[in-house]
Amino acid sequence: MKSAAVPKRTPKRPKRSSRRRFRPFVLLLRICAWVAALGVFWCAYLLWLITSYDAPNPVPKADAAIILGAALWDDQPSPGLRERLESGYELYKQGTVRHFILTGGLDHNGSTLTEAEGMRNYLRLKGVPDSAMVLENDARSTYENLLFSKPLAAKRGWTKLLIVTHDYHAPRAGDIASYLKYPSGTTAVGYKSKVLNLTFNYSREVLAFTKWKADELIMRMGFHLPDSF
Repeated sequence: MKSAAVPKRTPKRPKRSSRRRFRPFVLLLRICAWVAALGVFWCAYLLWLITSYDAPNPVPKADAAIILGAALWDDQPSPGLRERLESGYELYKQGTVRHFILTGGLDHNGSTLTEAEGMRNYLRLKGVPDSAMVLENDARSTYENLLFSKPLAAKRGWTKLLIVTHDYHAPRAGDIASYLKYPSGTTAVGYKSKVLNLTFNYSREVLAFTKWKADELIMRMGFHLPDSF
């Protein structure tokens, strides 16, 4: 009598652990969470740095004030740029500075004058003689403002310098001046704005400061920034 055939058993595939299956996904989530947390911390730190800036009081006497450029509107200083110019002019009237370096290139907004030329025309109408103003007509960024202004000051023997801008912009300007090894007598002087949207400008400055620190790291590693910088 034949024995009943025993059905073949199909070998069972080993079950993959659900932990192993989801481990790369969990790791990616953790990395993203850490990156997001670091980003929030970095932005909070920069916002604290920007909002906690205090202008020196009194402002120290200097050989010259470097007024950082901003947009021209129809070849006239925009409201924000006028505030910087008025702040610099007050220093001039008080005798705190005797000279200006006006720095800023050509806007791509239809202006036919460079920012420096527009600033010179504004101060000229207020009675500042041309002999007291040095123009830097090529800069397209805060970094270039300070990079190109430094040799102009050195050529004239000006070692005590004020960098005139808005308060939210002053920490980055001072940090760039430090990177460029400006003379120790250099001070970034920032003034509060009455015409600009501070929420927008603080947010924009956080991004601009982040970009600057990234650019600084690239340059410290020996790489050159593209011409568009």
